[in-house]
Amino acid sequence: MNSTMEGGRKLAAWTLVLASLGSFLASLDVVVVATALPALRSGLGADLADLEWTVNAYNLVCACLMLTGAALGDRFGRRRTFVLGVLVFGAASTAAALAGDATTLILARAVQGAGAAIVLPLSLTLISDAFPAERRSVAIGIWGGVSGLGVAAGPVVGGAVVQGISWHWIFWLNVPVALAVAALSAVRLRESHGPRPHLDLPGVLLGGAGLLALVWAPVRAPVVGWTSAEVLGALVAGVLLMVAFVRWERRAAYPMLPLRYFRSRAFSAANAVIFIQFISLIGSLFIITQLFQIGLGYRPLEAGLRLLVWMAMPMLVAPVGGVLAGRFGNRPVMLVGMVLQGAGLGWLAAEVRPGVGYGLLVAPLIVAGVGISLVFPTSADAVVAAVPPQDAGVAAGTNTSLREIGGVFGVAVLAAVFAAHGGYADFLHGVRAALVVAAVAPALGVVAAYLVPARAPAPERQAEPLYAG
Repeated sequence: MNSTMEGGRKLAAWTLVLASLGSFLASLDVVVVATALPALRSGLGADLADLEWTVNAYNLVCACLMLTGAALGDRFGRRRTFVLGVLVFGAASTAAALAGDATTLILARAVQGAGAAIVLPLSLTLISDAFPAERRSVAIGIWGGVSGLGVAAGPVVGGAVVQGISWHWIFWLNVPVALAVAALSAVRLRESHGPRPHLDLPGVLLGGAGLLALVWAPVRAPVVGWTSAEVLGALVAGVLLMVAFVRWERRAAYPMLPLRYFRSRAFSAANAVIFIQFISLIGSLFIITQLFQIGLGYRPLEAGLRLLVWMAMPMLVAPVGGVLAGRFGNRPVMLVGMVLQGAGLGWLAAEVRPGVGYGLLVAPLIVAGVGISLVFPTSADAVVAAVPPQDAGVAAGTNTSLREIGGVFGVAVLAAVFAAHGGYADFLHGVRAALVVAAVAPALGVVAAYLVPARAPAPERQAEPLYAG
């Protein structure tokens, strides 16, 4: 008995470390390129459209393939697929580091996004499988902190590497870490499968195409306009494809996404919370990064270091949020987090005016960062807890997919607000307007968080799995 318990603890520890490292790599590369854009422009002769796609190719592919990554893990083995995803990410990082032109770099970034789409949902699924329910909230809190550290470290790592070495090394640094994580995962993690004996290929194609069209619209809107034929056509196509996806999933023998889980208040509300949070979070990150460099005149590394008071909060607070959720339930912690995120960004918007110094922005950034930290792990835990354990991959894939899509929409919406209220011609006025929208969005998240049950359903009250095994 003691040896079995010791083995279980070792498995859980290895799973938490390796899954969190995989998530860290994928999260880091969401934003690490941002501070390298000027160097890419001069080093590769890239134009503005190339630079935009260097960022968007990763986010677009990652958002659209997240559910597919989770489904592949359920079908072919979560450990095996996680290792494959990490290796794909490492290989694509090598290709990005060796890129001699913008087109090659963009293609490598798209493949990186495909690897991240496998790693991110399966990292959460592996943790959910390795930890019992009573310890899962704390584990997910630590996972959330490490993932948040990846986002926080992105601007700093990118700025330091570009200024100290060269832009190539923001990709080279991924390679040894990816190889180590893949090798250790292959021997230290436990294999598990989802309940589906067959891959829902029509569902994968319809869902991926529908998400691609829906995400393509906000990515292209800042360039060609929201009323352009391209954007409106993408939105219409996305809606039609998602309708077809829903119709197919309702009658598929082994659906990729069992739609009945959306009848669960915990599942639907917690997913709505993370979608709204990332509209506010990634949209405001896009604006605040420019505020520090254009409005306050900081260099990329200087701006990245000053962002740490905001973006490093998940590393410090998310594990505490997991502990509090384990004691008091997800809903109260999530509610406090959404309120703090909105209040901090609203306070920040009020401070943005001509002559403002960094010192006046520190406190609101900390408040917003604490709020973000409380929501990130609790929403993930609430979603996973709302489904049977064998469908944790579906829950994690849905949650991370909506998170990434929310971030894409956040950048598009806040960029549109910024442009409509002065843009670069009246910079601070545009920034203030965009931050007001970022502060208002969490109010909708408060409503969604209130609908999350105060406590996760007991195992005997969870929804029955869709398949017998």
